Amino acid sequence: MPCVAGRDFEEASHVPDQAAEFVLHREMGCTREDLVRWLPGATRHAPSRIDVDRVTVQAAGGVIEISFQQALARKIGLFSIPVLIVSFRFLGVGVSARREFMAHFDLYTKRGGG
Repeated sequence: MPCVAGRDFEEASHVPDQAAEFVLHREMGCTREDLVRWLPGATRHAPSRIDVDRVTVQAAGGVIEISFQQALARKIGLFSIPVLIVSFRFLGVGVSARREFMAHFDLYTKRGGG
């Protein structure tokens, strides 16, 4: 099933450009398998390592840890949308690099959303 636009749960309103650590949580309308299949393109083929439900990516001048957990699907009548809880932990990645990474990630993983 295609991934639909994610929803950000938390994002600090002001974070220094060279914050040592920044965490972003969101829901995505896709499965674990969908996300793992999309990760190479979504991360611009950055060096990465997958460990069960966590991916460590070396990109944007630092490290990005992406962890994910399948949640209960959302149902609307007979229609069912998978839900994946995804957390991004940016280590040593500045605000502008983080925004650029997430803009590309979001554009790559959007499937029919809008």
